[in-house]
Amino acid sequence: MTESNRQFNSVAPLRNVVAMAQLVDRVISRAPTLPGMAVFYGPSGYGKSSAATYAMNTFSAYYVQAESTWTKKSLCEAISLEIGIEPQGRIDQMVRAIYREISATGRPLLIDEADHIVARGLIELVRDIYEKSEASIILIGEEDLPRKLMRWERVHGRMLAWVAAEPGTITDVTLLQEIYCPGVAIEDALKERLLTESRNSIRRICVNLNEISLLARRNGSNTVTTADWGHGSFFTGEPPRPRGLK
Repeated sequence: MTESNRQFNSVAPLRNVVAMAQLVDRVISRAPTLPGMAVFYGPSGYGKSSAATYAMNTFSAYYVQAESTWTKKSLCEAISLEIGIEPQGRIDQMVRAIYREISATGRPLLIDEADHIVARGLIELVRDIYEKSEASIILIGEEDLPRKLMRWERVHGRMLAWVAAEPGTITDVTLLQEIYCPGVAIEDALKERLLTESRNSIRRICVNLNEISLLARRNGSNTVTTADWGHGSFFTGEPPRPRGLK
């Protein structure tokens, strides 16, 4: 099983997964006269990439994850390979091949880590692809991605929606429990503590649920309570203090 399939099969219907799916559906179902770009944004750890993986499978979307070293050529090559065409020729030739293929298929394009696209000055190239293909393009990035995009009015003005990823909830904890802590009952008070100490980060919630699963395995138990966890701390994301400091 591939990594992407493994993630897809283990994605719970968290509220950010639902929000992302609703956003993609909204963009691809828009009226012909409405703009076709959108942004899904939020802090690291809120499960945006997992939500994108779900949307990719649900809507047969193209998906690329931008990198900090990308150039115009790198971006064109990555999109070309994702949509199934051989990247060749000059950049303008690759762009034409890309928008023709995307226009022909009508499939949405998800660009993750889009902050790198903005930082590298590649966002106008993305707009070119959008303009020529009339595709549905969703940019996925960090909390201040919408603000960064304000520098490019021609991009900013083509947004249909800005959707913020939300912090994790106790419902998300319960849903993720089925994946990372299967077969183990967790006391409600401990789940509340886990959520608080995880600072509502989906990524940290997953890490901490796995720790509870390991504790249950060590104890040979299928129930973990606050008393079982004791004074142990959950992973909060804070770096450890230097040893020797009080």
